[in-house]
Amino acid sequence: MRRISIFGATGSIGQNTIDLVRRQGGAERYRTVALSGGRNVALLAEQARELRAEMAVTAHEDCYDALKAALAGSGIEAAAGAQALVEAAERPADWIMSAIVGAAGLAPGFRALAQGTTLALANKESLVTAGPLLMAEAARHGATILPVDSEHSAVFQALVGEDAGAVERVIITASGGPFRTWTRDQLARATPEQAVAHPNWSMGQRISVDSASMFNKALELIETREFFGIEPDRIEVLVHPQSIVHALVGFTDGALMAHMGAADMRHAIGYALNWPDRRETPVARLDLAKIGTLAFEAPDADRFPALRLAREVMKTGGLAGAAFNAAKEIALDHFLARRIGFLEMSAIVEDVLAQLSGENCLRNAPASLEVVLEMDRRARRCAEEVVAARAA
Repeated sequence: MRRISIFGATGSIGQNTIDLVRRQGGAERYRTVALSGGRNVALLAEQARELRAEMAVTAHEDCYDALKAALAGSGIEAAAGAQALVEAAERPADWIMSAIVGAAGLAPGFRALAQGTTLALANKESLVTAGPLLMAEAARHGATILPVDSEHSAVFQALVGEDAGAVERVIITASGGPFRTWTRDQLARATPEQAVAHPNWSMGQRISVDSASMFNKALELIETREFFGIEPDRIEVLVHPQSIVHALVGFTDGALMAHMGAADMRHAIGYALNWPDRRETPVARLDLAKIGTLAFEAPDADRFPALRLAREVMKTGGLAGAAFNAAKEIALDHFLARRIGFLEMSAIVEDVLAQLSGENCLRNAPASLEVVLEMDRRARRCAEEVVAARAA
């Protein structure tokens, strides 16, 4: 029986993963070692009971009693806190989904790789903040990392059987989100509710806002560079409102290999879950005649400066990715709390990068996970100071 663990089980990626596991036999086919979630302990307990998991972990220590009560009589171990997440990641499993959002997913993902297992990576912050460390850790332990972002899964699939040396460019697509046609004046007044209303994808609150601001695509630019070793000037972004083409790979003979599919994360999750095989997945089949037209346009760097900042981060290298992500997370927190406007998020991130660059610390090599996490903490403090200064 195949052993699996799902970190971030109560989020959109985690719930879609469990849906596929359920459809492929659930507890009769898979032995679930560990599930983790946030404050939705009722759902986490329900998932753990359904899959007969060995343990369930909430990231929040103050939710431990509620989780333990929800699991009473099930025989499922309850745990809570950051250290419990790491310890759960150490438990042997054949396939581990890393879908915790944010820098909180770093330590469990690294610890999972030490098993030499297969890590399905949906936590984009791991590559953005510590890409070289993560890839080196996987190589050291003979572990396999499979991308779960729809764009990177698409690139990964397009490269199967191809000579990596023949790749000329990689194009990842962006829907443009709910604000694709909005003016800067409109964006300045955008609310969290409007930012969350993605036209194509059903995602969590934070990633939906990241999509609306193009910060999600900015992170994916950096991910592409780290995962596939593609130079930044050979990675392109196209706005594609239909979200049908997820990525394209261009080769030296001029050919473009495109990956197409419905806007459903179960495409990428199912590919990672069943790799190297393909299995039937309950996603809509495309009717191209009905769709009729696929549109593409260049992203607007003036209205969505996150992509420009990502390219500056890749040029800087070192710990710039960790600072970029941390500042973005703090700015996002304040936008969701209505303390800052939509356009201020990118301005705050840019201010933090400028300040830390002036302190000559961004180019330092990410020598260890602790070094990365220290930069994460430092950038968060800096971002809070920038926000406070703007409010003064």
